[in-house]
Amino acid sequence: MRKHSITIMILRFSKKQLTAMTWWCRESKAENFDAIICDGAVRSGKTLSMGLGFIFWAMSTFNHGSFAFCGKTIRSLWRNLMGNLLPMLNTAGFSVSLRRSENRFLVKKGNKENCFFLFGGKDESSAMLIQGLTLCGVFFDEVVLMPRSFVEQALARCSVDNSRFWFNCNPEDPTHWFYQKWIKKCKERNAFYLHFTMEDNPGLSKKVRLRYERLYEGAFYERFIKGRWVCAQGLIYPFMTSPQMIVSPPGVCSEYAVSCDYGTKNPSSFGLWGRKKNVWYRVDEYYYDGRQSDSRTDEEHYKALETLCEGKKIHWITVDPSAASFIEVIRRHGKFRVIPAKNDVLEGIRKTNLALKEGKIRICSTCGNTIREFSRYRWQESREAPVKEEDHAMDDIRYFVMTLLGREENAWALALPRGKEDS
Repeated sequence: MRKHSITIMILRFSKKQLTAMTWWCRESKAENFDAIICDGAVRSGKTLSMGLGFIFWAMSTFNHGSFAFCGKTIRSLWRNLMGNLLPMLNTAGFSVSLRRSENRFLVKKGNKENCFFLFGGKDESSAMLIQGLTLCGVFFDEVVLMPRSFVEQALARCSVDNSRFWFNCNPEDPTHWFYQKWIKKCKERNAFYLHFTMEDNPGLSKKVRLRYERLYEGAFYERFIKGRWVCAQGLIYPFMTSPQMIVSPPGVCSEYAVSCDYGTKNPSSFGLWGRKKNVWYRVDEYYYDGRQSDSRTDEEHYKALETLCEGKKIHWITVDPSAASFIEVIRRHGKFRVIPAKNDVLEGIRKTNLALKEGKIRICSTCGNTIREFSRYRWQESREAPVKEEDHAMDDIRYFVMTLLGREENAWALALPRGKEDS
């Protein structure tokens, strides 16, 4: 496929996005590279342009081949890429046959047809999912969020002549294995490296870029806005020390929920959340430190939970997934619906940062222990992780964001256009 085959889309993309899309084309300065790496700011347009380029390259180079799109989860792939990519392929004249129950789709144009599998690489065990396949190419969306074992297993599947690798990511800690082994050694790896900024996305107005800049501070700002690989340091949520970030309780809410970080020797922190006009307010809390007084049993904590919820119709409760005995106590009483929380620390911190800055969640003045923890919740100096002290309300807030807001987000992703789906 030559560059003139995709001229219908040129007006939609910047010069750098077009380079990411067409680097493999004949007469391109990068055509002899084995891989492409695109990193940089959020919302810079690297993902969609690379996704289109990956399909164009596959269809121009192979017939009846197998390829893989890899994300942290299959749902994140749909949210970040597939929901926009598949309709654009139809616009470009490709026939797309989606077999979503099998996590794959077929792309056909003329006498060529290729199969594209979708994989989630969320943990070390995910490497087993991709074993046994023979691939002509692999695309990694947000590669820094995947374990190295999964990435290397996927790369090892690309044993076909002329196979190539496609990577994109937002920056993380500079000690991250992908930065050390691929970006710093891109020449040794024969990989073409492109760095993106928000200015490389013509679809973002100046007003929208400024809005994104206001959403981040500290390491998040340096990484996601400036696109720099920097170490995290200092307060994790520095903006939460501002008095303007603390609000008065909103009164009667339309919906209530509770998030729980459970401790025996360490403190237990339960947050009562109320929803009003699409904003979740942390309206009250239960905070008990067993180190300062006698330890409490599961039943005693449950009684405190009932007191916290008294007079409120609780739609659900989410609990630290490691607190199996407390989850069982809640279930046995049969009064509340309980859901084990998602416990991805770094992704949870990122999403909580955004939820707070965008006003999706608000902290009320009635939650003194939570306010105190915000002023002390810091990054470790030695590695990419929070200091494990005075982090209990911080953990239960993270559970709330990952479990409730995450469920709403996933429901949206599942509702994306599915294209032509086989029965």
